[in-house]
Amino acid sequence: MVAGIIGAAGYAGSELVRLLSRHSGVTSLLLGSVSLEGEQIEDVYPNFLNRVSFPLKKPDDIIAGSDIVFSALPHGVGEAYAKASLDKGVSFIDLSADFRFDADEETFRTWYGKPYTFPDLHTNSIYGLPELNRQRIKTAAASAPVIIGNPGCYPTAASLGILPALAEGLVSGGNSTIIVDAASGITGGGREPQRSFHFPECSDSFSVYKVGSHRHTPEINRNITTMADRFGKPSVPVIFTPHLAPMNRGILCTIYIPLEKGIGANGSTSAMLEIRELYAAFYKDEPFVRVLPQGVMAATGRVRQSNFCDISINMDHRGEMLSVVTAIDNMVKGAAGQAVQNMNIIMNFDERSGLDAVPALF
Repeated sequence: MVAGIIGAAGYAGSELVRLLSRHSGVTSLLLGSVSLEGEQIEDVYPNFLNRVSFPLKKPDDIIAGSDIVFSALPHGVGEAYAKASLDKGVSFIDLSADFRFDADEETFRTWYGKPYTFPDLHTNSIYGLPELNRQRIKTAAASAPVIIGNPGCYPTAASLGILPALAEGLVSGGNSTIIVDAASGITGGGREPQRSFHFPECSDSFSVYKVGSHRHTPEINRNITTMADRFGKPSVPVIFTPHLAPMNRGILCTIYIPLEKGIGANGSTSAMLEIRELYAAFYKDEPFVRVLPQGVMAATGRVRQSNFCDISINMDHRGEMLSVVTAIDNMVKGAAGQAVQNMNIIMNFDERSGLDAVPALF
């Protein structure tokens, strides 16, 4: 199978190259770049020397020669390539926000500043969080090429921490609010230079940014509503605050979930262990979600360069608030790895294919 990557010269695109180059089901890669067409990928990223050697071509050439197409382009520019892929009969996995809101053009326009170019494409696109939509993806791909809106990194880490609590009816209703405090590594800002990501600006500093206005806010809230509707539970609004951490990779989310009265049993250890077991049972068949042993805290360093989402369960001393900590690699489970996971589902590969490496601790 030939896998094509448009935007292969960006951070997420280069991570796709790294992962797909060792995938047993991928026989060859076609790599596209608008800005660096004609260069070799190993000239842009010397880590590929003697391992991966492909020229960067025009996006149209990528679509013409591929059996599946990944797009790692900026928001708002991928729809035409998605249409061309579907017209050719191949599935399209988009790592931007263009297909994360299905037919909800108003939300996309509000948060990303432009309308849909091809609205009809969005009526059948699928939000690619496998733990939520695996069967939808599998069923749709069995009969026709599909468009996958790969989730954002923050929404992935937040949603996986909240989903079991909603499904199991642990979340307090009424006027409750879920709070998500999350920190990301600097690669989350992409490869294009920005002042806030310059070494003197972010080294040895931990900062908050885009308070109340981060574009992942509507995606997280949409996920919560979808989950709640699926399990017949009331939806709960989310307050999301992102932080920039002085590290290259990783996202750490601390999620505060108000518990239904009595579930926390006044903060007893047994109640917390029961909730942890609920989480473990919920994710028991998920290959990339690890509910950690009680007392072991999720940390970005333990999921580095892996597709894992680690989850640790805690509770306040009164038993009123569940504190769930999730950790992912923003470049893998938060972007390229999740895209490969979606490809594996679409193409009927083992879901772990190309993603089975042990995390790099150091």
